Amino acid sequence: MSLILLVEQLLNGLQFGLMLFLLSIGVTLIFGVMGLVNIAHGSLFMLGAYFGFSVGERWGPVLGFAAGLAGAAAVAAAVEFLVMRRLYRRSHLDQVLGTFGLMLVCNELVVIFWGREPLLAAMPEWLSGSVPVFGELRYPAYRLAISAVAVLAGLGVYLLLSRTRVGMLVRAGADNRTMVEALGVNIDALFTAVFVLGAALAALAGLMMGPLITVEAGVGEPLLILALAVIIIGGAGSLKGCMVASLLIGVVDTLARAYLSAFGGGGRAVAGMVVYWLMLTVLLVRPRGLFVR
Repeated sequence: MSLILLVEQLLNGLQFGLMLFLLSIGVTLIFGVMGLVNIAHGSLFMLGAYFGFSVGERWGPVLGFAAGLAGAAAVAAAVEFLVMRRLYRRSHLDQVLGTFGLMLVCNELVVIFWGREPLLAAMPEWLSGSVPVFGELRYPAYRLAISAVAVLAGLGVYLLLSRTRVGMLVRAGADNRTMVEALGVNIDALFTAVFVLGAALAALAGLMMGPLITVEAGVGEPLLILALAVIIIGGAGSLKGCMVASLLIGVVDTLARAYLSAFGGGGRAVAGMVVYWLMLTVLLVRPRGLFVR
């Protein structure tokens, strides 16, 4: 593999890792703060892409982007109020079964409203070109924009959690919910805000990835599996661990597929297992993840 191709694959891995980070933030916040295992989180990635596509096709990408975020946030608020509040104090098995059923419902609703035909969202024209990044390598401007948006979103979440009163209450609620409630904090409203924030970040990832993938029912489920691997590797509730694990998985997965695909079907099969071997290694060495909160 040439140096130019290696650099390109590294950039692809970093971009994929940053997208995975956006999806994983919501999972790690919801699990770390609420103790909730949400298997339906990938559905919010899917709904963000579908809402953005539907509005963007008629009124342009800017309104589509806003509609994707707002639509996913509204759905998340309704789901949290109607479903999730009944699962917070239940066992993790009940949470898995409940959110798995919710995921199936979301997939069927998408089929009813949008059909089974895969959709491909249009890329903004002003980001359709490429820019020089290394020697003769020109990299797609849209992929660089995805990386920049993911970095800014991650920085915003970090500042929110570590530098604001809301972030202080979120961290306190994760450590001792009963004490926070005794101090007069509306913990239900706080949990709703965390859930909606996680949903908006998942929808943001879906909106950004829409032009690069085919949008169809269940599109977020394979990424959700990788997001759960991020939580296991990075450590539940750790924002730093989420970032490090997302980038690590993104780069390892991309390089493995680029190098091992040359060996045919067997190589591609091995490449698909590399991430899970990495997860198993981390579990053997540090069972609670690389960064324990």
